[in-house]
Amino acid sequence: MNWQRILIPVMAVVVLGAAWRAYGAPGLAIASGGLLMWLLLHFTRLMHVLKQAADRPVGWVGSAVMLNAKLKPRSTLLHVMAMTRSLGEPLSPKDQQPEVFRWTDPGGSSVTCEFADGRLVRWTLQRPEPAADPAGAQPQAVQAATASQRESSTASGH
Repeated sequence: MNWQRILIPVMAVVVLGAAWRAYGAPGLAIASGGLLMWLLLHFTRLMHVLKQAADRPVGWVGSAVMLNAKLKPRSTLLHVMAMTRSLGEPLSPKDQQPEVFRWTDPGGSSVTCEFADGRLVRWTLQRPEPAADPAGAQPQAVQAATASQRESSTASGH
């Protein structure tokens, strides 16, 4: 059960009641102003994250490996969206728990995240298989380093 859905409204009523009892109408006005400011800060953050996500393709992330390193258990979906700056590609049916989303980077690596009640419970990193090189083929940088190493060893007499 998500206790925040119950505790936050109860705490707000307690704060308002305590402010009324201690300071009367001016205390109630100050406490309600503080609660309204807290609510507006959360709403502003939500709108900022969604605005950033609207400018990017669904399920896109700059680096899946970096996202994998930054993820922490119990992170909210909003927090993960803020890190990726994009909405995740939904893999689970709508309104079904757990919710599964995937973010993919330009190299083909992807991170699949599973959220239960809006909190991250597990994630996996999938990397594409490296392309098989033909037998004996080496990248040019390796060939150049090997050739220069041979030249330096023959020049030194070894």
